[in-house]
Amino acid sequence: MNELNPYLGILLLTVAALGFLVTMVLLAMYVGPKNPTKTKEMPWECGAIPVGSVRDQRFNVRFYLVGMLFILFDIEVIFMYPWAVILEQLGAFALWQMLSFMAVLVVGFVYVWNKGVLNWND
Repeated sequence: MNELNPYLGILLLTVAALGFLVTMVLLAMYVGPKNPTKTKEMPWECGAIPVGSVRDQRFNVRFYLVGMLFILFDIEVIFMYPWAVILEQLGAFALWQMLSFMAVLVVGFVYVWNKGVLNWND
């Protein structure tokens, strides 16, 4: 039973989060106001009335590139949090490893910037 104790908090947090999620969805479905109109049921995109089918529209490749870059750099930052928490225990070697890792990220960011992926004015 002692082996489960470290994971008991995570389990309780997961159950509480799922319970909160289910409760909020059910409350929104059954308690929320329901007065649908033709205008409210229309698809709406940033203030512009949609024209045609989404399948017929072509999106700029930069939209997808910026999305992938966001995910990439976001994941890299997530890796830095646990490292920062135990940095004193890891010592100077881990600091230099993270600095080299961040240098690689900066080189990639500069490359992407120079290629114009982040420039939306074209």
